[in-house]
Formats: sequence, structure tokens, C-alpha cells
Amino acid sequence: MSVITRSFKLKTSGDGEIADVTGEVSSIVGQSTLKAGTVTVFVPGSTGAITTIEHEPGLVEDMSEMFDRLIPREREYHHNLRWHDGNGHAHVRAALLGPSLTVPFTAGRLMLGVWQQIILIDFDNRPRDREIVCQLIGE
Repeated sequence: MSVITRSFKLKTSGDGEIADVTGEVSSIVGQSTLKAGTVTVFVPGSTGAITTIEHEPGLVEDMSEMFDRLIPREREYHHNLRWHDGNGHAHVRAALLGPSLTVPFTAGRLMLGVWQQIILIDFDNRPRDREIVCQLIGE
């Protein structure tokens, strides 16, 4: 069993931007010496999240609207009262989804569904330089 850790950087505009990172993750898996195993995709920080969706404009808009309904920006958050940074909603949204996702791979290819992409959602209220960490475990 081997462990390989790689990362890549991504500039985001924040405010719930949804970025498809499937290509970058797939490239890291494909360039590794591992043929089968799992890759954990992780975003450091407490205002970003990783999940999968069908990355198409309608669903991207549906996701944004869902988060606005469930966890509105305008609400008063205890985090904002303490830190005055206005991103309490971003922390709550990111905690709901979580910072990581594990995907199996075989023959050097991710085992995703046809319409399934890996996405980063940057919930922060400002642009960010994000690092995405990919840790592969396999043989």
C-alpha cells in the first residue's frame, strides 16, 4: 500500500462560487504510479467544501438558491458578532457539506458516474486562493 499526496491551487471569487475540479483530480490520479485505490480530495479552511454534482448551469443555480434558502447571508450569526467579518453563513454552509470527499479509482481512472463531477464550493464572502489537497492510497 502506497500513499501519495499532491495539491493544486485555484483562485475563486467566493460568494458560493462552484468550481469543477474533476479534471485536476483526474490528472493527479492518472499521473500517479498507483493503478487502484482511493483519492481523498480535501480543501483546507473552514469556508470551503468539496462534494459531487452534475456540474451544469441549472444545477449550479439550484445549489446556490438552496443555500440561500437554508442558510441566508443576511441572517445575524454569532460568528459575525464576535469577529465582524461577515462570513458566518460561509462557515455554516461549509460545515454542512464538509471539506473532503473520497473517490475510488481503478486502472488510473476515477470511478465517477457519467454525469458526476467533483466540485469545490467557496462560500467565503471574498475572493480566495484555495489549495486543494489530493491524497491517494492504493497500489
